[in-house]
Amino acid sequence: MDISRDIILKSFLTEAGEGLAKMEEAILALETHPDDTELIQTIFRVVHTFKGNASILDLPKFQSFAHTLENLLDEIRNLTLGITPEIVDLLLASLDVLREMTAGAGEGRDETSARTRTVVGKITKCLAASVADRKEKGPEEIAATATPAAMQSAGTNDAIQTVRVEISKLDRLLDLTGEIAIARGRIGKLLENPEHTDFDELRETSRLSDALYTELQETVLKARMVPVGPLFRQHIRTVRDLAKSHGKMARLQIEGEDVEVDTSVIEHLKDPLLHMIRNAIDHGIEVPAQRKKIGKQPAGLVTVRAVHQGANIVIEVSDDGSGLDRERIAEVARKRGIAAEPESMPEQDLFQLIFEPGFSTSAKVSDMSGRGVGMDVVRRNVQALRGNVAISSVRGAGSTIHINLPLTLAIIEGFGVGVGDETYVIPLDQVLECVELPDDSKNSKYATGVMELRGEPVPFLQLRDHFQLPDVRGARQNIVVVQHQGKRAGLAVDTLYGSSQTVIKPLAHLFKDVPGVSGSAILGTGRVALILDVPALLRSFELETVEAV
Repeated sequence: MDISRDIILKSFLTEAGEGLAKMEEAILALETHPDDTELIQTIFRVVHTFKGNASILDLPKFQSFAHTLENLLDEIRNLTLGITPEIVDLLLASLDVLREMTAGAGEGRDETSARTRTVVGKITKCLAASVADRKEKGPEEIAATATPAAMQSAGTNDAIQTVRVEISKLDRLLDLTGEIAIARGRIGKLLENPEHTDFDELRETSRLSDALYTELQETVLKARMVPVGPLFRQHIRTVRDLAKSHGKMARLQIEGEDVEVDTSVIEHLKDPLLHMIRNAIDHGIEVPAQRKKIGKQPAGLVTVRAVHQGANIVIEVSDDGSGLDRERIAEVARKRGIAAEPESMPEQDLFQLIFEPGFSTSAKVSDMSGRGVGMDVVRRNVQALRGNVAISSVRGAGSTIHINLPLTLAIIEGFGVGVGDETYVIPLDQVLECVELPDDSKNSKYATGVMELRGEPVPFLQLRDHFQLPDVRGARQNIVVVQHQGKRAGLAVDTLYGSSQTVIKPLAHLFKDVPGVSGSAILGTGRVALILDVPALLRSFELETVEAV
């Protein structure tokens, strides 16, 4: 019986998140479309499902709260309670209680918190007021205001079902594993008697095996792809609540919610997206009175969009607020010593300063800003995903933060290089070109240097010195010129192995803080190659250059 309950509980927790997200989306939509009875039905069905699951799992307090909330929703469905801002707030507060009780159920608790008691008290007060109102109106007047759609029953418990991976993809994965096993068997059979082996057949079978493996890899990657819509939609309420708490009005507009990205990318995007939205509301969106004065709609607009660009995904968060204040950014940069002459910097470079640690243009610390942490978090998280971030702005019209990310973190096109006996992999999209290190720089004992490339100076870093490898430099050294956010630099190596597809393996916890390394890969020889973190290497290079000066 305990085993059965554990299975049911796991299923309940898996489905609960989707149900709560659907409920939240419906409540927020109800605020702008109070006459949409289908939205009310959606909310009721989710709560009814929670009540049924709480009963099965023997969670009486959870079940009791869900039943109380159903009573409130019944009054709304029967049009005896109207959709007012207070009712919407109460429904959102009830949603938070459901989240709290769901988390408790996952930890084996069925408790009634102070928040739950407060919400139940408000619901009871609403129901009492509704009963009193019905007595005043009389049955005929109530019947005249009810519509057939509003009086429909919720019906049976509609289970919230989600297929994580399409059945067709699972079927194809099964087929591919079988076909690869057959191809391997043929290769093994051909190699049993080498003297009688038909090498043309062996090559053809090997090519077939490679093609099947490539398709298997692509199918697995597709199975990991999920739409960004659910991540974006969960911030609809964030925008509403943050704006309201600061005396502003704002709504979230979503574009490209069907765009798919690797599930691991979604996880790493949660914090940056929240910080960007908070920044847009705090620094961008004006208060309603100010917006009216300059001819804008009272409610500000925050837009989150996603689009594919080749093998990358571009995510943008924009607002129609006041835009960035160039003079204020320059003033803060000068006071903090971040830039010597920020006023003369190109606008794009100046705006990038807001991503520096501790940078804030807020005059005072609030619950949303002032500590200079948010945008620094955005940049660090994006760079951890091998992406880059930029910002554009028009004074008085708004700002847009642009994030460019790879679609998957599992596999990259890598460029292999050798330093002594060690092999390193550089993400190919960050490699510009390879040149031989000039003779006058080969004998330098310094870890960094500068070479001339087509009339322009390019600083370079000796990977051997950076990773503290034995100082026996090869007779021929090469420079791999890399780039990140418009900056170029060279990495001095002994050997160039060329490009190949690389499966990324995470580093063990012991090595996670090794500077300039983002992961590892298994080579065909069975040895481990480290994958270089180009942004971190460039930052390290800048520090070493400063220290040398």
